[in-house]
Amino acid sequence: MDGSGTLAVDAFLGLIVPLWQIVIGLLVLVTVVVSVHRLFLRGPTRMGGALLLVGSAVVGLAVVSYLVQSL
Repeated sequence: MDGSGTLAVDAFLGLIVPLWQIVIGLLVLVTVVVSVHRLFLRGPTRMGGALLLVGSAVVGLAVVSYLVQSL
């Protein structure tokens, strides 16, 4: 078996990967828009808690990514 079949598969997957990234990005964007819309409908009391939750998640993700990179 020669390596040309493997190269063809790798090239094909290389073309498909950006498409999947776009699809995943669009699904995440739709989810965020729907979540924000539902959060706005619930009122300002829920917004404060949601902002604290999202802020702590962002800080936690930054800390974890820093720790992983420093290893």
